[in-house]
Amino acid sequence: MNGERMDLLRTRAALSRMFEPSDNVGLALVEAAGPGDALRVATGAIRAGEALTREVLEVLTAAGIPATGNSLSSALERWITRVPDLAPDRDLSMIGRAGGELLIPEDSRWPEALRDLGLGMPLCLWTRGDLSKGIPALHQTAAVVGSRDSTGYGASVTGDISAGLVTRGWTVVSGGAYGIDAQAHRAALVTGSQARIPTIAVMACGVDRYYPAGNEELLREVVRHGLLLSEVPPGSAPTRWRFLQRNRIIAALSAVTVVVEARWRSGALNTAHHAAALGREVGAVPGSVYSANSAGCHRLLRDGSAVCVTDAAEIVELGSPIGSTGDAAESTHEEVKAVHDGLTIEDMLLLDALPLRSGSLVEKLASVAGLSVSAVRAGLARLELEGLAARDGPDKWRRSRG
Repeated sequence: MNGERMDLLRTRAALSRMFEPSDNVGLALVEAAGPGDALRVATGAIRAGEALTREVLEVLTAAGIPATGNSLSSALERWITRVPDLAPDRDLSMIGRAGGELLIPEDSRWPEALRDLGLGMPLCLWTRGDLSKGIPALHQTAAVVGSRDSTGYGASVTGDISAGLVTRGWTVVSGGAYGIDAQAHRAALVTGSQARIPTIAVMACGVDRYYPAGNEELLREVVRHGLLLSEVPPGSAPTRWRFLQRNRIIAALSAVTVVVEARWRSGALNTAHHAAALGREVGAVPGSVYSANSAGCHRLLRDGSAVCVTDAAEIVELGSPIGSTGDAAESTHEEVKAVHDGLTIEDMLLLDALPLRSGSLVEKLASVAGLSVSAVRAGLARLELEGLAARDGPDKWRRSRG
């Protein structure tokens, strides 16, 4: 690694610990002075002159952010308290030991979609996962978000949508939280590898922490097969502000943001609003008029802020560039429909477990698919009706060759 790149990594690592997400004055300082001088000014190593103070004010004004002549001096007072905590080499070492790395805007792998955030673009992204596959392009990425206290209906719809997106080669982005987020990641991971990266979790804490703790195993799977991203450095704790600000990253990375379930005042609506502000498409899944968990979705639909969506095909259509759905897209849809349409996640797991040649016992299928014996028997009956499973002797089954 050359010296100039290493200096940039250290500088942006330090800035990410110095500034809270979307610290507009800090981001304006970086834009006005460049990351190196911005860090020196923020730490008090050099003094901000009148010209720089004026330029920071101009950057903020151009971005439509209210600012006064003392905005920079006030920010310097709050930043100085964090100077003793700056240890970029330590943070870079920590992310390296966790098997991750720091991605910066000067890197060719930086997702161009984040530049649409303008001044709000993250200073850097701390990552865990296989970056060699690259972060998917905007037109192949959809955010699936919703309530933490999701209902069975919400979980089922989320599973179907996420699985359908991945089978069409799309990446599912969400926030790693309980409820809809977790189900979106889980279904994307289970579905397979049609997408180079099936799912991305954008965290409100350091990527060295698995938060919430109840999702640790799921997030470990995301690291193994997808990507974990955060704009805050290793060791950072989740805060309400960081949760709200990470939503803009979820929205910016995605061509379309889908809200599956959301209460009247839900964080998922915040993500939808970020998406709308960026000119991205927003979809909402309708629910029961009696369900408080769908009140936020109905609010988006009533206000005209979102389009009604009910399955992955509609989401792909909504998020695809105009004119991009030609014969190839139609043939892919037909291929997916022939095997997967209408199947639940459990039935898809069972279908994957079925051998192609010699039959397998029900108990063996249960072990391979991770399902109960009774669930396997019920699933086999459904797959047989669909022409996807066939008997191969007493209590043995295989995948249908038809």
